[in-house]
Amino acid sequence: MPDLSEEPSGGLPDGLVRGEDGVLRCWWPGDDLEYRRYHDTEWGRPVHDDRRLFEKLCLEGFQAGLSWLTILRRRPALREVFADFDPERIAAFGPEDVDRLLGDARIIRHRGKVEATVHNARAYLDLVGEGTSLDDLVWRYTPEAPPIPRTRGDVRATSAEATVLAADLKRRGFRFVGPTTAYAFCQAMGLVDDHLVGCASRTPSTG
Repeated sequence: MPDLSEEPSGGLPDGLVRGEDGVLRCWWPGDDLEYRRYHDTEWGRPVHDDRRLFEKLCLEGFQAGLSWLTILRRRPALREVFADFDPERIAAFGPEDVDRLLGDARIIRHRGKVEATVHNARAYLDLVGEGTSLDDLVWRYTPEAPPIPRTRGDVRATSAEATVLAADLKRRGFRFVGPTTAYAFCQAMGLVDDHLVGCASRTPSTG
């Protein structure tokens, strides 16, 4: 998830920042253009494509202990080495593939996270084998009362729904999916809309 602890640029109230392009945004992308594009075109937009959901679940695991901008900048390389996050291809990775990836300086060389991605691909295939899509699974956990954050302080680190989702994913064999990671996933994939009220990227019908 984005680093939601960053101070708002220019000290504007309510965590909103007006860019030089005149657009009001949440504070966290700052002045980084790549981060802004992610904020404006991806974060919080509903996703139902299983491949994209699987990719984001894995990338959120890679982010643990790091900034999302670090992962965003390495996402092209991560997509390359993980076969564009094709679960079937990743599930076939063996120990020699893990060792190869750990030698690639373009990605996050953390054995636990690399192995978790391979393990998650196998868990994904088990899920599909049971007749359930990842889309069906995760979208069960949309909140009945969606958040309407008006200030930085209103943006949560997790939720009751994300906690249950994390437990469900772990029960099904997924790794690196704690409650905070699960909520960051929900934010990014549009299960919740945590753009602040007034942000140009917030869905009008959500507040």
